[in-house]
Amino acid sequence: MEKPLEFLVRKPKVTTENPPLLLLLHGVGSNEEDLFSLSNYLPDSLLVVSLRGPISLGPNSFGWYEVLFTTGQPKINLEQEKESRKLLLDFLDYLKLNHQYDESNVWTCGFSQGAIMSYSIGLLYPEKIKGIIALSGRLLEENKEMIKITDDLLKKKIFISHGTKDRVLSVEYARSVKQYLESIGIRPHYQEYEEGHSINREMLKDLIQWLETELGKIN
Repeated sequence: MEKPLEFLVRKPKVTTENPPLLLLLHGVGSNEEDLFSLSNYLPDSLLVVSLRGPISLGPNSFGWYEVLFTTGQPKINLEQEKESRKLLLDFLDYLKLNHQYDESNVWTCGFSQGAIMSYSIGLLYPEKIKGIIALSGRLLEENKEMIKITDDLLKKKIFISHGTKDRVLSVEYARSVKQYLESIGIRPHYQEYEEGHSINREMLKDLIQWLETELGKIN
């Protein structure tokens, strides 16, 4: 099987036969090394894999889809977003060839456009993804219309963090996702911070604490 996406791996720091898997998805214009810098802080039990978006935007600059401004309003390339979703699912199969992981215990953590992709695969394929971590992201309205309310979906563990001073993606996007999830019966862990479009130490600390708690409930 051909490698669907480029990636970096941090193996679990504790030996276990089928570790939980955490996928890290970077924001637009970045690459797999960005969020991978957080991997040493993440729970020891995890197999951590940081992925590179498939679309090259420049030297060491990648994305999951392009955003066009030809009309004056941001318009996303929905075909590219759909293809990136497929590549992420293909990647789970590919990873199985080289790394053992618990297929019922897959988590995805994304920042900005990576958070958008985390919502997309987690909410549209809830049987594949146990938990979603969305840092400074939003849920695409086009994808919301495709979400099917199932038992797998309603069991979803979701962590949302967003900066109130974010001028790239307004905090209103995060509040809207929270409201939508609660309306269908999912209670996400939701936190706002006095921060711009970035991940600060407080966000990371809260994320790690939440993740350790949720992983502990499983073990």
